[in-house]
Amino acid sequence: MANLRFEVVAEAFKKRPLEVNAPEARPSEYFAKYVFNRQKMYKYLPADVYAKLVDVIDNGASLDRSIADAVAEGMRQWAIENGVTHYTHWFQPLTQGTAEKHDAFVEHDGKGGMIEEFSGKLLFQQEPDASSFPNGGIRNTFEARGYSAWDPTSPVFIIDDTLCIPTIFISYTGEALDYKAPLLRSLHAVNVAATEVCHYFDKNVKKVSANLGWEQEYFLVDEDLYFARPDLMLTGRTLMGHDSAKNQQMDDHYFGTIPERVQAFMKDLEIQALELGIPCKTRHNEVAPGQFELAPIFEECNLAVDHNMLLMSLMKKVARKHGFVVLLHEKPFDGINGSGKHNNWSLTTDTGVLLHKSGKTPEDNLRFVVFIVETLMAVYNHNGLLKASVMSATNDHRLGANEAPPAIISSFLGKQLTDLLDHIEKADKKDLFKLEGKKGVKLDIPEIPEIIVDNTDRNRTSPFAFTGNRFEFRAVGSEANCAASMIVLNTAVAEALESFKTRVDALIKKGEDQTAAIIDVIREDIKTCRPIRFDGNGYSDEWKEEAAKRGLDCEASCPLCFDRYLDEASIKMFESQNVMKQNELIARDEVKWETYTKKIQIEGRVMGDLAMNHIIPVATHYQSRLAKNVESMIEIFGREEGKQLTERNVKIIREIAERTEKIEKGVEELIDARRVANKIESAREKAIAYHDTVAPMMEDIRYQIDKLELVVSDELWTLPKYRELLFIR
Repeated sequence: MANLRFEVVAEAFKKRPLEVNAPEARPSEYFAKYVFNRQKMYKYLPADVYAKLVDVIDNGASLDRSIADAVAEGMRQWAIENGVTHYTHWFQPLTQGTAEKHDAFVEHDGKGGMIEEFSGKLLFQQEPDASSFPNGGIRNTFEARGYSAWDPTSPVFIIDDTLCIPTIFISYTGEALDYKAPLLRSLHAVNVAATEVCHYFDKNVKKVSANLGWEQEYFLVDEDLYFARPDLMLTGRTLMGHDSAKNQQMDDHYFGTIPERVQAFMKDLEIQALELGIPCKTRHNEVAPGQFELAPIFEECNLAVDHNMLLMSLMKKVARKHGFVVLLHEKPFDGINGSGKHNNWSLTTDTGVLLHKSGKTPEDNLRFVVFIVETLMAVYNHNGLLKASVMSATNDHRLGANEAPPAIISSFLGKQLTDLLDHIEKADKKDLFKLEGKKGVKLDIPEIPEIIVDNTDRNRTSPFAFTGNRFEFRAVGSEANCAASMIVLNTAVAEALESFKTRVDALIKKGEDQTAAIIDVIREDIKTCRPIRFDGNGYSDEWKEEAAKRGLDCEASCPLCFDRYLDEASIKMFESQNVMKQNELIARDEVKWETYTKKIQIEGRVMGDLAMNHIIPVATHYQSRLAKNVESMIEIFGREEGKQLTERNVKIIREIAERTEKIEKGVEELIDARRVANKIESAREKAIAYHDTVAPMMEDIRYQIDKLELVVSDELWTLPKYRELLFIR
């Protein structure tokens, strides 16, 4: 048993980098090689069809079904030239992953043979089984019909021999059963609301887009070691394992030299990602040993989400080629940093960046302030909902631990921007601005022209920090679908901007000058959202007390956080912005509670299995060895001297007996607690029971197992240890 572990570790350390078949061309020459982008659309589609499709993508025009067959034929021709034999509607159900069903490009030719065919009907719409995906009770098992429908704003791409068509996924009765449909609705909502507000400053603005730049953190472990850890295989994290004597405390891994094998993996991954149009930009070692990060150039939010989902799938496939397994769990190893997926969010128009540093005119400066403040209003009004959007059984382990932000949403602005908002709020209104007729408006806001995008320090404990021309939502988990948090943020900002415009227009109707009206409302909102602004240490107990006094959501229980989706304010926001209806929100909460329960349930089963079938047998085997040693020493040296010589062994024997007894009792209690919880019919109450009773029991069992790891002979311990899992050779 012990020899097998050592052999596995030795084999893992022997692995060498694989040769990467890198293209000889520069990345710019093979970027989007397997993407049906505009260049390929122009080549394979008739001119009029190309023009109509581009109008849909750029301007949100209605998709004309009359062009369906021509588009499908162009895609098919391009795909076949690239060796494609199948196609699939690629969608994002409520499973945190993606789904696909492959169909071949073949139909009967009516003469006993087959022809390669792909029609517009098959491109536009398909009918996957809706009952087999999480739906929160929207669909009964016997009501299987659901529809996937093409999203033309996200380009079609090729994976191996399959043409992948990004789609939304809805039920037969029209409810969204995925992340993409509500994301697209939220993007539309923020576009409409933000464009209306932009018209105060520039009538030429036609469109506002939300942009997203995600930073994907992940761990790599050797494949052989991974398969020797049943907990990693089945749950994505180590349910037991004592700290390595050396882990991240020296800070020597962060930005250090990338290990040779990892470099080969990264290079291979980047090449394949670039060929799929994913604009990989940055790669580096992260803080924890075995942890790394990949980040792309910013993209339109919907496309960025698709690319992140595609990348996570690609990472897993490429890693196996290099003898690794990618761990996307937010906290695969206890005691060291977990993995997040920082979502850098911004708004841009067809004329510029709305959250950019100050412009050249007072109007630009005032516009900047408006969009900063209304984003803060969105975060303040729905801080609990934003937290709920990132909460999960896996991210629950990460939030508030080591580098991750706490489970209280606040926003860090930096000194200059904070001083600016304070100045606008407190300055005498008469001195703040002066009307100068047709010459325009001269604002007494001298700080804005001096703002530089990176002139403030960063607050690593802030969940939602302004970082120059964007907000960085740091609380998103590494394995999450970015869309979950972006749906909430986009919708909340749309609501805030809509409210802002309504109030400004009301003042203008009363005869107030437009600029004066804007500043009146902004001053009011700066004061209202002040509680969400916090520049201090988010980890401190003082902040928890202060946050509660400010009325911020301080709930730490994951299942209870999900309640925020069903708050009256949340339902009103989603419905008023036409993003989700109440029954869709209820369904999503049901899915969240069920998913939470199932994850903890699986962990509990794995914990019990490993404790009873791995840990206790190994510990008692070592205990028997020590007992035989004690007997032999007493037989040789006599009772008194033998007892003195074996005092340490007796102490270990007693400790093993005590700890294994606690483990056995703990596993029994864990099983009983699961049985009690499983009888609860309410998905919410069951999730709460698992959170409050089952999960803490697992921590108690882990404590005893981790202590045993320190006393049981290393040669007998069957599971690869942290010192072997974390350090890549």
